[in-house]
Amino acid sequence: MKFLDLAKVYIRSGGGGAGCVSFRREKFIEYGGPDGGDGGRGGSVWAEAVVGLNTLIDFRFQQHFFAKSGQHGMGSQCTGASGDDVVLTVPVGTEILDEDQETVIADLTEPGQRVLLAKGGNGGFGNLHFKSATNRSPRNANPGLPGIERTLWLRLKLIADAGLLGLPNAGKSTFLSAVSNARPKIADYPFTTLHPNLGVVGIDAHEFVMADIPGLIEGASEGRGLGDQFLGHVERSRVLLHLVDGTAEDVATDARTILNELAAYSPALAEKPRVTALNKIDAIDPEELAEKRAALEAEIGGPVFLMSGVSRAGVPEVLRALWTQIAPSRLPQTEEDNAPWQP
Repeated sequence: MKFLDLAKVYIRSGGGGAGCVSFRREKFIEYGGPDGGDGGRGGSVWAEAVVGLNTLIDFRFQQHFFAKSGQHGMGSQCTGASGDDVVLTVPVGTEILDEDQETVIADLTEPGQRVLLAKGGNGGFGNLHFKSATNRSPRNANPGLPGIERTLWLRLKLIADAGLLGLPNAGKSTFLSAVSNARPKIADYPFTTLHPNLGVVGIDAHEFVMADIPGLIEGASEGRGLGDQFLGHVERSRVLLHLVDGTAEDVATDARTILNELAAYSPALAEKPRVTALNKIDAIDPEELAEKRAALEAEIGGPVFLMSGVSRAGVPEVLRALWTQIAPSRLPQTEEDNAPWQP
């Protein structure tokens, strides 16, 4: 199944049915009076987050979603039938944006969460509604309200506890395949990963979800390489794992490149908790490894883990460091946390 994280849809709610102008005409009833019914309500358009979807590929083949209009009112005080609603089922983590792609209408982050995108028009009143003591036989009725037509964008941001960052060929896909059952494409050339991958990682009887996105290069914020179009998938992560290729000549410059691109994309993303690991240590001499680790620590101003995704040396320590950042969000809320705020 092809991965798609951005889709454009056209929606329209149903219009309300018109009211009916009708009078009761029966044998032996001299003054039947008005009996025109109201029009039915038009169908609405909803969006609902469901479990089991992780791409917006369905909206590549269908972009138009139009709800049914309500039926017109009828005689004998019969109200028209309401139009059926239309529900867009989207993956959990989908943002719904207005046509300008900047205004966020809704952010569906919980399964079963629903949002009304376009409300159906109300049905018009029949002439029975206008009957009064001074107007015994009204001959007017209201038309139904028209539906709402909108153009929206759906943008998927994967919900993962940890996000993988690094230059192309830093070993991100190899690391993900080593710690989870995910099987991303692995090869010895840059940009092997063309779309995000998810994997469930286990460590010390704990589990969390990790997302691997395509590698970043210098100038990604300006559209170079695959650009920063996939960085939105790690925005929801609680911690970032920054992998640096230990076989590179200048690991400090490589690390600074990624940090600069993060800051250019979103200052909030650059401030997220981050674990830095020097990868591919099985291919480096001990003396050279010590020099590169010292240079990397001086560049980022923090500790650097040593690991190898192939031999899995140092991998458990990295996973435990990630879980230390994730664990506080997994603590159950107490009754005091759920209690309403009081001055």
